Amino acid sequence: MHYVIRPVRPNEWEKVKELRIAGLKDPAAPVAFLETVEQAEGRPDEFWKERAEGASHGRAARQFVAEAADGRWVGSVTVLIEEGGTVDFFDQAVERTQGHVVGVFVRVEQRGTGLTEALFAAALEWAWELEEPALERVRLFVHEDNARAGAFYRKYGFEATGTVVPVPGNPSAKELEYVLRRPDTA
Repeated sequence: MHYVIRPVRPNEWEKVKELRIAGLKDPAAPVAFLETVEQAEGRPDEFWKERAEGASHGRAARQFVAEAADGRWVGSVTVLIEEGGTVDFFDQAVERTQGHVVGVFVRVEQRGTGLTEALFAAALEWAWELEEPALERVRLFVHEDNARAGAFYRKYGFEATGTVVPVPGNPSAKELEYVLRRPDTA
């Protein structure tokens, strides 16, 4: 089956919501996401409208989706831009302006088909094209128990930095930082 990889559009909030909830229902969700199904389902429509709007244009964030020929969304990845001098969602100082990959999800039936790589390629192409300032790196965090995701990120070229942060709400669990450096500065 053929898929189109593209950014979300502002009016697609219902599909953004549906795909996020599908991801949160995945058996790997407890070690893949920092949100629960109940939290997502409890959010008002305005939240999802703002999320789609904010991830559809501008520099702050971009969500890419894989859309099947029948219009069904089968995967997604989002890149947030973290500005140097701010604080991230782990309450850690952001030392430099960088991309932060979040919300990686591909439906079970499409895993292992190259779709995740295609989503990452689109998301990173967007991140590397940003200017003023250009991003030197893109990072992501992987739960210490999410070996499958960690293996994919390493295969894709991300490297562990050694930075470890506690999972919000569960300080005994850890998130591991991985970084991919800009190709022309690696």
